[in-house]
Amino acid sequence: MIELSENKKQIIQKDGHLIIIGGPGSGKTFVSILKASHIANNYLTTTQKVLFLSFARPTVSRVIQAIEENIQFTTEIKNSILVDTYHSFFWKVIKAHGYLVGLPRKLSILSPPSEAVILSAIRSSDKSAEEIKAIVNNERFRLATEEGRVCFDLFAHFAGNILHGSDKIRRIISGVFPVIILDEFQDTNSDQWRLVIQLGLYSKLIALADPKQRIYDFLGASQERIDNFKQTFTPSEFDISDENYRNKDTEITIFGDDLISGNFKANYKGIVLKAYPPNKNQAYSYLKYEVLNSIKRLKSLDKKNWSVAILTPTKKMMRQVSDALLSDSKSLPSIHNHAMIDVEGVVLSAEIIAFLLQPNESEEDTIEFILMIKNFFLGRGGDKPTKLDIYEAERIGKALEKLNKKIPKNSILLPMINRYTICKSLIKTGNPDKDWLAVRSLLEQGTCKRLKQVAEEAKNIKLLDRGTQLRDSLSRDWRENGLYNNALKIVRQAFIREHFSTTVKPETGVIVMNMHKAKGKQFDEVIIFEGWPHKQNGVIVSNPDRIILGNKIENAGISAKYNFRVSATRAKLQTTIMTPEDDPCILFT
Repeated sequence: MIELSENKKQIIQKDGHLIIIGGPGSGKTFVSILKASHIANNYLTTTQKVLFLSFARPTVSRVIQAIEENIQFTTEIKNSILVDTYHSFFWKVIKAHGYLVGLPRKLSILSPPSEAVILSAIRSSDKSAEEIKAIVNNERFRLATEEGRVCFDLFAHFAGNILHGSDKIRRIISGVFPVIILDEFQDTNSDQWRLVIQLGLYSKLIALADPKQRIYDFLGASQERIDNFKQTFTPSEFDISDENYRNKDTEITIFGDDLISGNFKANYKGIVLKAYPPNKNQAYSYLKYEVLNSIKRLKSLDKKNWSVAILTPTKKMMRQVSDALLSDSKSLPSIHNHAMIDVEGVVLSAEIIAFLLQPNESEEDTIEFILMIKNFFLGRGGDKPTKLDIYEAERIGKALEKLNKKIPKNSILLPMINRYTICKSLIKTGNPDKDWLAVRSLLEQGTCKRLKQVAEEAKNIKLLDRGTQLRDSLSRDWRENGLYNNALKIVRQAFIREHFSTTVKPETGVIVMNMHKAKGKQFDEVIIFEGWPHKQNGVIVSNPDRIILGNKIENAGISAKYNFRVSATRAKLQTTIMTPEDDPCILFT
């Protein structure tokens, strides 16, 4: 049991609204769990619970695990603490009461992949960024109010409207949850804050915040949010920023704070700065070498479930790094890794494979298959579709318009249809793993380059692991029908469930992700790897994939520094920062 500081002991005993300020690893979450147990043990009725809300599913999973493993908590106390994500909580409010704010009675979630497909034409138009934003917003509201398809970004808006409009519902929620803990409070946007105000009318609120971890300004987070909370609720304030449990034997957190101030000292325990030659082959060789050294260090400590995270400034670079680690060479071996890529392409490729697992229903199935491939290219780029993907989708759409009984020999649809026929004639075994991989292999082996891209994206699907709900649901479908009659429906439901799931396996092994995705996570070691400048005649002509955009001092604003700080402080033991030797990160010069 960790010895509590006097500050934390006061937090547990203090009544009323609270705000707890603390840096990475300071124990904000830990003390909030103890606070929740104290409240549950002393103040709640049998029908009440303490509600803990977080943006990050990994945080939710860790909190649940911490509660379950705490031997001092009775079963009654454990059952009196509900841990959930903001999205899940908002959705429950909308499902129950959405009709009060003009939503249809029948509601469904518009998943990010489906939203990306629908909005791709708008997002790829030549209009200004402001015009696109306005049109996208209008279309989202139309989909919700007319079709009952609600995207995640509107959950807080509609839930807030419901609470604003009904004192009875506010009292019902607060009657069940008289105390609500708000994790990562500094990242709440205006819609979420508007809802929090309503929750605080009858519930006591405990806000956990680190102003230096505010990295979602582009999503509406505000530097004024903590002050808003203080002015609205006049809470008791506690600052535990001087405490550190994540990397207390290092100076990683001190380095993170110095990133913000710009006042660096010569050396930091646990921080390693490495320069690498600014060319592709050598850069990735140096990175591989550092990764292998990290693994060696952790294995020497007899760590069974060790973790090394490689954080990159951009999504594009994340994929390149993952592929580079997997490549084999004479001097350096391939390094198995898990890339935390965006969900859109993965889900859309999974839907295509699921559709191919199903039996052939009619001639219209071929058309639906081609439309799904078109949607794959429309949606896999998420909110930033590439021109090449839009072009591919348009080509497929135009070819489909010309489709008649006789398909032209040069039609781009011919390889798709041929591969479709082969996949549909595949004899299934009833084993979801084998059948899924068999269909994916058939897509990969064909001559259609578009289906090869689908198969490549599908390699990132992790939901077919033994014991997962998706795998079990596909097996049940086969047992009940002798066929995968409902494979597509099962896959779509599985990815929605995955988004709301509160059980997330701890990251182990080598993980590659962009810096923003590291929020709320922690690893044994972290390697931050940024790109290098591209030159012509010794002059920099482009400088992509840098920690600071373009590696220019004018772009080294507070948001960029906060993002860097969050990434650097994810490590428990060591953070290695790799930067090009001829143009090192501007923050260090």
